[in-house]
Amino acid sequence: MVNYAPYSEPVWGSDVMVDVLRGLGLKYVALNPGSSFRGLHDSLVNYGGDEITMIECPHEKIAMGVAHGYAKVTGEPMAVILHDLVGLLHGTMGVYYAYIDRTPVLVLGGSGPADHVRRRPNIDWIHSANVQGEAVRAYTKWDHEPRSLASVPAILARAHRIAREQPAGPVYIALDAGLQEDRVSNQVPLHDLDRLAALPSALGPEPTALRDLAERLCAADRPVMVLGHPGRHPESFDTLVRLAEEVGIGAVETHWRLNFPNRHELNVTGSATLERADSVLFVDVKDMGKATQRLESATRRITSRLAAGTTILDLGFNDVGISSWSEDYAELVPTDLQVTADTSVVLPLLLEECRNILAQEPPSRQAQRERWREELRDLHRDTWEGWRRDADKRAGDTPVSTARLAAEVWDVVREHDWVLTAGTAAEWALRTWDFDRPHRHPGRQLGTATQIGISLGVALAHKGTGRLVVDLQPDGDLMFDVGALWVASRYELPLLVVMFNNRAYYNDWEHQERLARQRGTPLDRAAIGMAIDTPAPDFAAIARGFGWWAEGPVTDPDAVQAAVRRAADHVAATGCPALVDVVCQPK
Repeated sequence: MVNYAPYSEPVWGSDVMVDVLRGLGLKYVALNPGSSFRGLHDSLVNYGGDEITMIECPHEKIAMGVAHGYAKVTGEPMAVILHDLVGLLHGTMGVYYAYIDRTPVLVLGGSGPADHVRRRPNIDWIHSANVQGEAVRAYTKWDHEPRSLASVPAILARAHRIAREQPAGPVYIALDAGLQEDRVSNQVPLHDLDRLAALPSALGPEPTALRDLAERLCAADRPVMVLGHPGRHPESFDTLVRLAEEVGIGAVETHWRLNFPNRHELNVTGSATLERADSVLFVDVKDMGKATQRLESATRRITSRLAAGTTILDLGFNDVGISSWSEDYAELVPTDLQVTADTSVVLPLLLEECRNILAQEPPSRQAQRERWREELRDLHRDTWEGWRRDADKRAGDTPVSTARLAAEVWDVVREHDWVLTAGTAAEWALRTWDFDRPHRHPGRQLGTATQIGISLGVALAHKGTGRLVVDLQPDGDLMFDVGALWVASRYELPLLVVMFNNRAYYNDWEHQERLARQRGTPLDRAAIGMAIDTPAPDFAAIARGFGWWAEGPVTDPDAVQAAVRRAADHVAATGCPALVDVVCQPK
């Protein structure tokens, strides 16, 4: 690390703050420049040298997205600095999405100065709040504003620890501009930083409850497990496979994380398995309703997919860290047994308990278990065959069908050690690609205006690994944050973007079509306010303007694979980003 400051010991308050951030092991900090943290900025650049890499972003929400994606891959917090009150307000959606996605982010803000005498007229007043953290308090795990330089190490260390404790999430610390710019009058000790930030042990299960869970699971004739966030811990990927195989459990993915190999014969996602189950185990699932309910979208009518009398078992954090503001926890489902524990701890223990029970089973019970496994294999095979038939029907469509897009990209990326960032092209990547290892996918996107920022963070986390990072990028999402393309070019991120470009905000367009049919209003007017056309954005030209290699728009399905291969070759050879714009069917 090169020190560019004319001194080696901390002289300014912001130097102490940088020493703390270095001591906590922060590798990156994302930001859009702001005067309220000018002291911290100078200390990061000069006193801290290049030890913490600064990722400059064109918008605070993009900065949050980068940290979000990075943390989903690594499990470690990345720092984000948001300029006083207005920068914080710009970044709030990113903070909220990190919160509901259980992603650790250390959000720092410049504030004040709290001392009114030191404020610049007007600007420091309109950009300050009495309690700045109030703007994000409802969707952060913790917030604070140090009142003295001596308190900074303990507060930042606590924040770093809280962000990582499961269930993880963002924290917010406002660093007063006055403290940043004050000279250090007394040495601030940092020798206990490791102990202050030490991560407590993970939450383990109550032994009797764990044994009860194993007995109920093994007693079921047709068990199915619904998987939420256990894949945040990579080792759970293989543990869940062993549990499914040995007990005979069907696996249904929610795609919040990659929890289970999609081509495994016991993965029955997308099938009617839940309707046949006599026992459903939820594994680290917040929203127990979505995977188990049918929705009639036009009427908002919801019915359960579960048969009457199905035993419901729940393993995860349950109400730990539940919000009193956001209702992201969804509807409360009646449950027969809830075991509160971190799945990274409890899954190996549950597997061992189940093995002990299975070792005592008579041959007749083992044969019955094998019959359910065979039924699950048939369901998996039939589901995949149905997807293949659907894809084949539309393989020649122009614009390109979504299934064909996913298939053509797969034929290229399968030649690499690949990672899919966030979007799945209306789930067709999940029905086409081979998600065989936990690093293949950190989890699904969270809606429009989230994907490109998260994808940048995923690419940053994999930079230098030789992996090809692939983003199946919706056009509507990129329209929100097109400036994010500059970040990938500036920091040479190994990102292959293939546009899933249906020239529409189609998810909402589809809603308008449903209502038109229900209400008898003109179906051809559903497109008003929905199309991204006339003019159609030239995403390849936009990307080239930001320094990318780019090609498109591609409308011929037979031309997609060659274009994607040229782009992938560029990324592999240079480590720099490339984009192919493919014009697609709506879904």
